[in-house]
Amino acid sequence: MADPFDLDDDSAPPFEPAPAYVPAQAPWLQGLNPEQRQAVETTEGPVLVLSGAGTGKTRVLTSRLAQIIASGKAKPWNLLSVTFTNKAAKEMRERVSSLIGPAAEQIWLGTFHALGVRILRRHGGLVGLESNFTILDTDDQLRLLKQVMEAEKVDPKRWPPQALMSTIQRWKDQGRPPARLKADEAGELAGGRAADLYRLYQERLIALNACDFGDLLLHCLTIFQNPEHQDVLESYQSQFRYILVDEYQDTNVSQYLWLRLLAQKHRNICCVGDDDQSIYSWRGAEVGNILKFERDFPGATIVRLEANYRSTPAILSAASGLIAHNADRLGKTLRPGLDHGGPGDKIVVRGVWDGDEEARWVVEEIEAQQRKNVSLSQVAILVRAGFQTREFEERLITCGVPYRVVGGQRFYERQEIRDAMAYFRVVCQPADDLAFERIVNTPKRGLGDASLQSVHVLARSQGTSLTEAARLLCETDELKPKARSTLRGLMEDFARWRALLDGMDHVELAQTILEESGYTEMWQKEKSPDAQGRLENLKELVSALEEYDSLPGFLEHVALVMENEEKTDIDRVTIMTLHAAKGLEFDVVFLPGWEEGLFPHQRALEETGARGLEEERRLAYVGLTRARRRVFVSHAANRRVYNQWQSNIPSRFLEELPPDMVERSGETGLYGGGLSEGGYNWGNSWNSGYVNRRQRDAQEQVPAWAAPKAPDDGFAVGDKVFHAKFGNGRVVAVDGNKLEIAFDKAGVKKVVDSFVSLA
Repeated sequence: MADPFDLDDDSAPPFEPAPAYVPAQAPWLQGLNPEQRQAVETTEGPVLVLSGAGTGKTRVLTSRLAQIIASGKAKPWNLLSVTFTNKAAKEMRERVSSLIGPAAEQIWLGTFHALGVRILRRHGGLVGLESNFTILDTDDQLRLLKQVMEAEKVDPKRWPPQALMSTIQRWKDQGRPPARLKADEAGELAGGRAADLYRLYQERLIALNACDFGDLLLHCLTIFQNPEHQDVLESYQSQFRYILVDEYQDTNVSQYLWLRLLAQKHRNICCVGDDDQSIYSWRGAEVGNILKFERDFPGATIVRLEANYRSTPAILSAASGLIAHNADRLGKTLRPGLDHGGPGDKIVVRGVWDGDEEARWVVEEIEAQQRKNVSLSQVAILVRAGFQTREFEERLITCGVPYRVVGGQRFYERQEIRDAMAYFRVVCQPADDLAFERIVNTPKRGLGDASLQSVHVLARSQGTSLTEAARLLCETDELKPKARSTLRGLMEDFARWRALLDGMDHVELAQTILEESGYTEMWQKEKSPDAQGRLENLKELVSALEEYDSLPGFLEHVALVMENEEKTDIDRVTIMTLHAAKGLEFDVVFLPGWEEGLFPHQRALEETGARGLEEERRLAYVGLTRARRRVFVSHAANRRVYNQWQSNIPSRFLEELPPDMVERSGETGLYGGGLSEGGYNWGNSWNSGYVNRRQRDAQEQVPAWAAPKAPDDGFAVGDKVFHAKFGNGRVVAVDGNKLEIAFDKAGVKKVVDSFVSLA
């Protein structure tokens, strides 16, 4: 029988679509609202599904896959379905399997990275890669770049490798290989040699038979766009009759180009996304991809999913009122898809003196929710910046409230796991120099710097891998007898383990490698407090292998998926950043730190201006729509950031919330009396931005309660004033109790009058 995935199989008969017929009572069509059903049944041509928060997009995607297959329009392997996370891919495959059975296993379904790997394993030779290439993690990528910089005598202290790596990855996200860059593309970065170092880094990757994550699509684009390899692109274009894309608003330029190329022949591409939830520009996402969909695909059908099955009407009204202030959006208004028996509780907005008081208030409210039988696992504290978590953690510990912080060190990033994986990588891929370097003397084998340097010199002169150079040196007199004997023993070990790859159970082989290498024994002899924990982690690693068919398959999985699996059987509060919370939902959500400079974040405003402000507003929208029943927002008049006190004005986003959906309160005397039960009155001019304040360079500032008060008759334009942080200045504009002041050294700032005094 012909392999349906073999694109070169000329014996396979041409595909003839069956008559399109799906019974009206098909299980995947039952219970869909009209908009969802339109998205499922509009299978032909380009379709953009604008799916608001909580509107059932996963159900639409899975139902659409089932609809296409059941109607006979395509075979499972003619469908390409792309997700952003392995978790989403797994959930989607399980749902489709429950609808159509085993045929779901033959759908090309996975993340961009996983699908890119699948194509490169077959066609990598066209860009100089062998099929067993290694995928480097971020740690190894950086080590390799440092080596390139060192060889080119680029000072890493003056030009940090991390900054150069970020630039290289940005180029890859934009689909730009070295050949498409100008020599001075990045200005003075790395002494004006950034583009050249990028080229050398790529050459070194090919020499190692390795890729980084950005290469997984970049190499595909290189192949697809090469006129000499048009047959490869055309074969995939012919195969993929229908393309479905989840979270389209998060695609970068490289992903966008990849999708457009594959969709050119049939144009049956369905992209599901929400422009109002595009919050990842910092990692390459381009909201313009979804905004220009109709221009890219003329005649496209636009379906808006606006029935929200998660939040109360009050929450939806508040979120919709806020996001309506964004100009660059396609537009939709969420409405309740369920009967909540009324509008629900208003958004609670609380103003407090400082961060400590904010943490006390939040934990008191959490305990109050507990008394109302709300499970702690359904409570989340979503922060804008990681430093905000400390005060909440301390208060939760003090009050004995269980919690977890999402985003700590992940399992596969731990030292002992990286070391073990490096052993496995060298066994599976002898040319993996970075892995070899990591463990050649771990545990200590008595191989000194001189011996290792000899291995490096020979590898460079012969143009071969370190493993091969080490093997050759074992047969010469270049090394001292003891070092030669030690290295020969290690090379023989690797050869023996490699020979067992096909015949020995991979779980047993992994355990054998760790034991025979002496790595397990090293930690058994270690007397440090964490040694036992490291041994337990190694056991967990070996245990994880049981879920995979082979050691190479497991290595590929780890490279693509580095998720920290936590125990979820403990009832506890979740603390995480707003970025990490996207896609999740909780009964009760706390949103602290809604202050100018923190949220919207000062750096976003300074670096990208209006675009940055709109993305910050989308982030606020994401935070609000995580909640099913209750939302509590808080802001502090003073906050200690990196050991410096800062005075804060409430976020402009608070003023943009519909007043009739918000219940406001604040401690007496906040902002010189500018805050009351009735809310805020900062004036429309506030939207022009509080964008000049540079918090990181600020001087020590006194707390608000020690700040000078405004004169009884207020301030006037021209008054000379003094501010504890910004120094002397002159008032240039007055808007109620908000002043615009031209400071002698700090420039023009906007401050509340209670923080300045007449000079």
